[in-house]
Formats: sequence, C-alpha cells, structure tokens
Amino acid sequence: MVGREGITNGQYLSFTLREEAFAVAIAKVREVLDVTTLTKIPRMPEYLAGVINLRSNVVPVVDLGLVLGMPPIAKTVNTCIMIVDIVVPGEGAAISMGVLTDSVQAVLELGSGEIEPVPRMGTNLKTDFIMGMGRQEEKFLILLDIERVLASEGKAVLREMNDVAQAEAEGVSAP
Repeated sequence: MVGREGITNGQYLSFTLREEAFAVAIAKVREVLDVTTLTKIPRMPEYLAGVINLRSNVVPVVDLGLVLGMPPIAKTVNTCIMIVDIVVPGEGAAISMGVLTDSVQAVLELGSGEIEPVPRMGTNLKTDFIMGMGRQEEKFLILLDIERVLASEGKAVLREMNDVAQAEAEGVSAP
C-alpha cells in the first residue's frame, strides 16, 4: 500500500550501520547470512568487501557503510550479509548483491502513521536514496531505497569484475 508522497507501507527489515538504524523493504531482501569467507579481488573499489560463493554463484559483497560515506565495517559476531536483488540499469535481469551490515535487527510492519517523508536538508544534498523515515518509539529508522543506493555501485562492480575476468582469461593484467 502506498502512503504519503509515494512512501510504501509494509514490511521492512531493520539493521544497523555504525550504530545508526536503517531499514529496507523486505521484498528486496532474499536472505540474511552470517559472514563467511570473502574473497578479495584486486583492483576493486574500496567499498567492495569481496565476493562469496552462494550456491555456486559468485556474489559481490559491498560494505554498505562505505557506500554511504561511513567508516569501514569492524566485523563482529553480529555482522551479517544481506543478499538483495537489484535491477542495474542496462543489465536487464535483476542481480544479487551482498550487503555487509553491523547487525540485522527484525522485520517490522510500518503503517502510514509510522513513516515520515525525508526532511528537506538543502538543495545541495542528495537524499533520493532515502525513501522516508520510519518511526520506532522515540527513534527513527532511515528507510533506504536499496536499488538507488546500489545501482551505480552494482554497475561499476559488474563492469570491473568482467574486465578482471577477461584480462585473466587473456593472460594479461587488468588496467
């Protein structure tokens, strides 16, 4: 159901990044995993934490905090990987990406009375990746549009991973 200014009411998965509370629409999250061995790929952007083997598929994993301009993650026993499906412009089908979070909290049902529009923060600040602010008692959750957050990173990661794989297949160093 759609509420004020196109904000979607419904279920959200809440999680923390560097002690801040966030949430994404549960429909975008395929699964949540404990952190496993991440394979680093040379010459990838800093926000790409590595790749994992998920049922014989290579899935890139990004440090969502770094993507959002926060410090790098400090892995703990609560650190999780959320597997999300996003549509990357120009790629056609949805792709799976892993997102490192400090911890995953709960699935929440948010109604229109619990979702506020994004506050105006000036004309020079981009907030189009924020769908709204979810009210949880005295705190707010930042409701992320995970596709907008990850689409450009997903496209860059796919392009760079493809370049590295192609260079390795040809037996030369990637640019």
